Amino acid sequence: MWFLLGGILWVIFAFWPAIVARRKGYSFFLFFVFSLVFFVVALAVAYLIKDKTRTAKDDADDAAIEKALEHEDAKAHKA
Repeated sequence: MWFLLGGILWVIFAFWPAIVARRKGYSFFLFFVFSLVFFVVALAVAYLIKDKTRTAKDDADDAAIEKALEHEDAKAHKA
């Protein structure tokens, strides 16, 4: 009974890194298999890998926002 419940939970938890990786543009199946064997490592890798779905415009927008925030921060410290 406990073995069956543990197996079901193991498979359910293996979906977590696979879904994160799929959202970032990587193979769901490969990450699912990876997380079945090495769950903790797969979860860390899924969150740390670069997002392949981001465009250069997304990166430029982030850089512009960061620059604007730095400018506002510098202006606030002068006052």
